[in-house]
Amino acid sequence: MNTLPSDSGRVFDAPSTNWVYRVLPRALWPYAQLARWDRPIGWQLLMWPCFWSAALAANTAALEGTASVGRLCIHLALFFVGAVAMRGAGCTYNDIVDETIDRAVARTRSRPLPSGRVSRRDAKLFMALQGLVGLVVLLQFNLFTIVLGFLSLGFVAIYPFAKRFTDWPQFFLGMAFSWGAVMGWAAEFGRLSAAPVLLYIAAIAWTVGYDTIYAYQDREDDELVGVRSTARRFGERPKPWLVALYGLTLVLLVLSFALAGAGALAYLALAAAAVLLFYQILVLDIHDAGQCMILFRFNGAVGLIIFAGLASAFLLRWILSP
Repeated sequence: MNTLPSDSGRVFDAPSTNWVYRVLPRALWPYAQLARWDRPIGWQLLMWPCFWSAALAANTAALEGTASVGRLCIHLALFFVGAVAMRGAGCTYNDIVDETIDRAVARTRSRPLPSGRVSRRDAKLFMALQGLVGLVVLLQFNLFTIVLGFLSLGFVAIYPFAKRFTDWPQFFLGMAFSWGAVMGWAAEFGRLSAAPVLLYIAAIAWTVGYDTIYAYQDREDDELVGVRSTARRFGERPKPWLVALYGLTLVLLVLSFALAGAGALAYLALAAAAVLLFYQILVLDIHDAGQCMILFRFNGAVGLIIFAGLASAFLLRWILSP
């Protein structure tokens, strides 16, 4: 049974060796847990589509002779801070909405709100503070990117409620979590084109896939409390669905790279990422919650490899340019 000592101050599904518990005073632990600072995989998965998009745009800019390594580095730094801040704000909002559900699910009842370690008022104030940091980051970009950033808030607002009315809440998560796939391109060019749109759809399919694996941890509890998910929808046969989702991800990424004129190193990295994606499907045991969490976190490496390929392709093109 998933239990923790009532006075531990920890949450069940976060590593106790995380820097949060070694560096921060105990009074700040609940806020770090609301923002999921003790589980960095979330902001990483939010950040990678931003980084992909920025690096993909840099490849195109290098072809056009307008690329700047310095500008790319600034964009990446802003997207990093924005991903940490907005993932934290989103998780805090999600916990406020789902407090009753979280209290009924074994894996989540140790979180700050259902365990009573943070009041709803303080959680809302903390959410607003994180949102303010995200706003400051967003305002550093051009007007087109700022408008795009505000448009994403609709998906963020809907997502926590999606599990109440559809078997596909992971799709709504994908629309919110993948928005960075258009932001990086917009930050570079002040407009969109087919390449970032395909990148966005690819990232949605990727998100639905990895979050389905994550959702299998809670499938039994979700059935008891009436929460819907793709894990419940796919039942005992998720692998054909995951093959389709991850396959669609790869096809769309190839098309996006081709339209943007990405260099060869980007495709080599994508091939390596494909191996990691299908490895997840091959070894997946939906009845092993611990393994589901490990495979979910595995996608942080997938995101890193794809970004590394795009960044390397850009740098090689920039170095070799006349």
